[in-house]
Amino acid sequence: MTDLVLVRHGETVWHAENRYAGITDVELTPRGLAQAARLADWAAGAGLAAIWASPLSRARITAETAAAKAAPPASRTAIPTAAEAGPAVQVDERLRELDFGQGDGLTSAEMKARFPEARAAFEADPAAHPLPGGEDPHRAADRFVAALHDIAAAHPGGRVLVVAHTTAIRLALCRLIGVPLGEYRRLFPRLDNCALTELRLRDGQVAMLQYNSPIGAVR
Repeated sequence: MTDLVLVRHGETVWHAENRYAGITDVELTPRGLAQAARLADWAAGAGLAAIWASPLSRARITAETAAAKAAPPASRTAIPTAAEAGPAVQVDERLRELDFGQGDGLTSAEMKARFPEARAAFEADPAAHPLPGGEDPHRAADRFVAALHDIAAAHPGGRVLVVAHTTAIRLALCRLIGVPLGEYRRLFPRLDNCALTELRLRDGQVAMLQYNSPIGAVR
């Protein structure tokens, strides 16, 4: 049995205009850094066995902020010693965000203006009709879920923080619970920055312990 806590990175500079951030490396805002710091406060008492992250800097920095305060399950001293330092962030390329192709960096309104038919097809079924030049969502779900299973196998009996991205996480959730990938936007309409989604993997079975749970408001 392994518990995986899936977290979307902190807020980025594209958040305010709701621009699609795929594989473009977008910076965190000051609020995003504050969200990462609050996640770190949670991580300090979460008993994490490991921390994994997407290679994109918005996820990696969020994870590194949490790792700075995280302590292994056995470490409960008020001032951790060097030997009690929290787990280092491990990066897996498969945890990266979906590539949105020509939609990367655009708002939905801009997409409708540039390629209206493709955007309409995407809204009808985003798994069957990825944005022009974008990654096949089925392949993205395959790679992300494979990464999660490998992480779980590497940390049996542990609780692991995985910092990644909104679309990749929602696609993986659909795959893990056995619903069509094209439903991800309807079933999981939002995934807040640094909110907690926790899964339990045991003997090939998956249980969802929590979804999009806030760790506290950041103003």
